[in-house]
Amino acid sequence: MATLDAKEQQLFVALAGMRSVIVAYSGGADSAYLAWAAHRMLGEGAIAITADSASLAESHKRDAAEFARQWGFRHEYIATQEFDNPDYLKNDRNRCFHCKDELFTRLDEVARARGIAHVVYGVNVDDLGDYRPGQRAAKLHQVKAPLVDAGLTKAEIRELSRRAGLATWDRPASACLSSRIPYGTPVSIQNVKTVELGEEAIRTLGFRQFRVRFHGEVVRIEIAPEELERAMTLEMSRKFTAIFKPLGFHYVTLDLEGYRQGSLNAVL
Repeated sequence: MATLDAKEQQLFVALAGMRSVIVAYSGGADSAYLAWAAHRMLGEGAIAITADSASLAESHKRDAAEFARQWGFRHEYIATQEFDNPDYLKNDRNRCFHCKDELFTRLDEVARARGIAHVVYGVNVDDLGDYRPGQRAAKLHQVKAPLVDAGLTKAEIRELSRRAGLATWDRPASACLSSRIPYGTPVSIQNVKTVELGEEAIRTLGFRQFRVRFHGEVVRIEIAPEELERAMTLEMSRKFTAIFKPLGFHYVTLDLEGYRQGSLNAVL
């Protein structure tokens, strides 16, 4: 734990030295911890900004606002226009780059207008080994990654969040709704909202970690392996069908491998 304490202190010192920051804040475990830490070290010198985008579920926006209110840090939304970008809509392997490029462009504008020294985001050490084009956008915009600089992993961030009493410490991993659409299938506000409706309905059934993957007339539901047995019943299959048929899917399927992060990256 001493090593973990040292990493947290390294993070605190780095944030304090930045004078003022904008935190790119989605409300997930990583960005919530970073926003909390920035507020702790900089007070009003830190502001968390959430993208007001169709690709971020409305429930996540509400959760982000509630967490900010609970801990008393500055929080705003900013409109992003990635759905106006044809390169984003075509949904090739660089979709995430175009999304983050749009976000960081908007955050850069706010930083310049308000004289804020740095933009930071919640990438962690574990993220460096995955396919994340958004990291290229961050480098292009000189966005800082203080969690990486402190050597913090996802598990360590969750543990530090737990120790700090942050409700986000065990929040299930999440990602933008567009990540549910396979590469090569055009992204639209309509299909991401369809995914959002399906995922909100699954959440009401009591599942914690899952994804709705959009494959045109087929929906592929991924449920975490530890929850998969509960999903594989005739009763639950009827409930899934009742959710997804009215959303326009002709076929409703359950992925027998269960939820795994970045499953759509397997084709790359």
